[in-house]
Amino acid sequence: MKEIMRLFPIEVKQKVKSTISHQWNTLQEIRLRLNQPIELIFDQHVEWIRDSRPTRQDYIFILNQLSEFSLYRMEDELREGYMTIEGGHRVGLAGKVNTLNGSVKAIQHITFLNIRIAKESIGAATPILPFLYKENYVNTLIVGPPLTGKTTLIRDLTRLIASGWNKVQPKKVGVIDERSEIAASIKGVPQHDIGLRADVMDACPKSEGMMMLIRSMSPEIIVVDEIGSSEDVQALMEAIHAGVTIICTIHGNTIDELKKRPSLQALFHEQVFQRIVVLERSTVPGKIKQIYDQHGNDLYLKSRCLQNEVDWSASFHKHNDMGRI
Repeated sequence: MKEIMRLFPIEVKQKVKSTISHQWNTLQEIRLRLNQPIELIFDQHVEWIRDSRPTRQDYIFILNQLSEFSLYRMEDELREGYMTIEGGHRVGLAGKVNTLNGSVKAIQHITFLNIRIAKESIGAATPILPFLYKENYVNTLIVGPPLTGKTTLIRDLTRLIASGWNKVQPKKVGVIDERSEIAASIKGVPQHDIGLRADVMDACPKSEGMMMLIRSMSPEIIVVDEIGSSEDVQALMEAIHAGVTIICTIHGNTIDELKKRPSLQALFHEQVFQRIVVLERSTVPGKIKQIYDQHGNDLYLKSRCLQNEVDWSASFHKHNDMGRI
């Protein structure tokens, strides 16, 4: 919490802290809008701090804290629309955009802020591990809209794969942490538990970082968050052809929706991913909706059906039955 509280002027800090302190574990976002009440989004409800309306001076204080009193330091973030702070928390930025030759140069007048709370969820990935391992790990794509826990899930997957689980030996994992959200590194040191055999390329573009890690750290598995561009896809293909297993996430609601995106068509055409995990919104991060293989079979639905099969037989050995013998 302290990484976030330091951003606010004292009056704002006091009001936010008093509201969230007893329910920090369920806090998802803190949203600030110039001269408007502060919005707090929790797992199951929304609260407003109506007597705290951030002013222009408050915004200047917050931006100075974010940039360490140097907006020049935030040049890339102002162009991308977000930055990651200590603890892996992500601060979204919006307002008046400056463009140059039709491309975003920076956000000049920042009047909207969204602080997304990053939390470790140890064990979140345990349910999907058996689906991703078949004598070895398989190329996996994790799909979900915002706030479904994709980053939380991939962080825990990294921890488990890099430390080992059950009788599966730990693997060398390379993490491309472009937004510093997976490992939440500070000066190169991960703040989250990502396992014993994980190496991190922090704040590095995905398309460059994958090949850098392959050349320098010889990973068996590469973990990368939020792919999407043609450059990302090309780097993924090169990594796979180099014999590295890929586990990555992407924003989306359905597989059919993703297949319509031109930059991703090569991945689906070549059936790169042996597993596609689809998440759904829930109070629990990383809730599974479906797990498909490369042929489109829903393995998760099949496993649930097997667990809940109705036993109509005359046997006295009950499994999941309807109480009949």
